[in-house]
Amino acid sequence: MTGVSTDNVPAPLHLVLGDEELLVDRAISAAIRQAGQGAAPGEEPTVSRLRAGDVSVPELVELLSPSLFADRRVVVFEAADQAGKDPAAVVLDTAGDIPDGVTLVVVHTGGGRTKAMVPALKKLGAHVHDCAKLKASEHPAFVRAEFRAAAVRASPDVIQAVIGAIGGDLRELAAAVSQLVTDTGGKVDEAAVARYYAGRAEVSGFNVADKAVAGDAAGAAETLRWALHGGTPHVLIADALADAIHTLARVGGAGRVDPNRSAGELGMPPWKIRNAQRDLRGWTPETIADALQVVARLNGDVKGQAADPDYALERAVSAVVRLRRATR
Repeated sequence: MTGVSTDNVPAPLHLVLGDEELLVDRAISAAIRQAGQGAAPGEEPTVSRLRAGDVSVPELVELLSPSLFADRRVVVFEAADQAGKDPAAVVLDTAGDIPDGVTLVVVHTGGGRTKAMVPALKKLGAHVHDCAKLKASEHPAFVRAEFRAAAVRASPDVIQAVIGAIGGDLRELAAAVSQLVTDTGGKVDEAAVARYYAGRAEVSGFNVADKAVAGDAAGAAETLRWALHGGTPHVLIADALADAIHTLARVGGAGRVDPNRSAGELGMPPWKIRNAQRDLRGWTPETIADALQVVARLNGDVKGQAADPDYALERAVSAVVRLRRATR
């Protein structure tokens, strides 16, 4: 998925393919690190980062030519999808016969005016780093891999909590995992995630909704009070609650499905389907239908129809909890 592990695969030609910035940065760093393996101190390769459109053909030819002094060089050609015809030709010519001591790293989105470079570089034996943007269904695997790289085993609930708090930005997710591991000494649980990211509006709404659909009356009330006290917008909390109920309805209506196979059809990541399947044990089609009416009414209340939006939220959360608890 990440396409960044190249340390044990010496290669003079690398194709960094995709536009997920964090993965692209990691792939370039890995290629540079691999090129410098075995170098004595002070003999690390010289790294030149060039961007298509900012470098002339003569400059490119000079950097990609054999060195008289046999020094190691890494040439990173960025934005290759935006390259002109002549620079692209120079890169492809060099890729077919790379001089000793030179490592060529071509960064390409896969599209653009020079999309034909991609199959050509692959045919020449380029080590391909897959750096395409991840789908929402792939975010849990990414977070799990980040924890694993830090020698920490994270439970599915912890992974879900991190994604719920941070969102889908990979750079922010990676930074969050690093912070959590460092500050907790590797003992990361849901409480730690909530403690570090409770100030984010996204996690406030998520926590309220999660506790409400689980029938946790005390937890839902306490989390809602905290969220309102912290200034979380009423609309965000209402949206999170509505999303939780609609998720129950969609997953419940799909019947018994494999979360991994049905993620695309249902339009949500596998972990979200699994959690909904877990929560559905306390719901019936009738109580879900009633809850859908509750969140529909709440949507109007928090957008100006209710005189007191705080009370509207408290009433809606209590109603969802009662519907869940009524099925026990």
